[in-house]
Amino acid sequence: GPRSPRGESVRGAARSDAPRNTDGGRVSPPSGEDEAARKLLVRARGVTKTFGTGPLATPVLKGIDLEIATGELALLMGPSGSGKTTLISVLAGLLRATSGTVELCSQKISELPEDAIARVRRESLGFVFQSYNLFPALSALDNVAEVLVMKGAPRVIARERASRALEAVGLGERLTYLPSSLSGGQKQRVAVARALAGEPALVLGDEVTAALDRESAEAVLGILRRRVGPGSSVLLVTHDRRLERYADRVIEMEDGRIVRDERRVPDFVAPPHSPAANAGFGRVA
Repeated sequence: GPRSPRGESVRGAARSDAPRNTDGGRVSPPSGEDEAARKLLVRARGVTKTFGTGPLATPVLKGIDLEIATGELALLMGPSGSGKTTLISVLAGLLRATSGTVELCSQKISELPEDAIARVRRESLGFVFQSYNLFPALSALDNVAEVLVMKGAPRVIARERASRALEAVGLGERLTYLPSSLSGGQKQRVAVARALAGEPALVLGDEVTAALDRESAEAVLGILRRRVGPGSSVLLVTHDRRLERYADRVIEMEDGRIVRDERRVPDFVAPPHSPAANAGFGRVA
């Protein structure tokens, strides 16, 4: 993708013998941001993941070092089988690393029991998936509200917050629609509203635009781009090079290792009257 004159590239950053930047291998923060003010959301050190044992053992992650701080939209790219989805699953505590340490929002989840990991995940993360994962029997409103109820919000409050979140993604007139009555792009907007309504510090997405046409993909990425702020970030697994224009950072994987980690200046600015530009969730409580 395009390189910023202010950006820099780190190749082979997952290997201890790889060349390092003078700051110890970390890519510098986006221009205009005070590094001290940016909160670290994810830190992975020496992370490996192997599936199976003995002669059937298959190493998928091979020594990953990665930090994600607030204020960035980062893309995790690479060929199929490079370990992208496995990596975000480990970062989210959905999979246990075979070795190494993982910290999520200041909690060392690689050492926590499952119930504690689930609590950190519930409080700190939002998820958006290619397959939407909507409840088919629930309206758009209730698909968003139900997740907030599961997080402890009273149902009346949850529905109010869900309504605001759906209005923010341009679906204020489709609150009562079932998923079967929504287009693919609209279903993904419901999924985005559900992920953002709880005000997570970090949104994780896996191929969120793979099934969308260009217009729908741009609408969804515009919404996620607007979500990035001083207290939050977005990390997306994708094969879609169209998304680079929205990103502050592009991380590429090959064969279980990070081979490129590059800062860039986003090319995208949300039009002033688009749903993406108006997706200011703020505090929806």
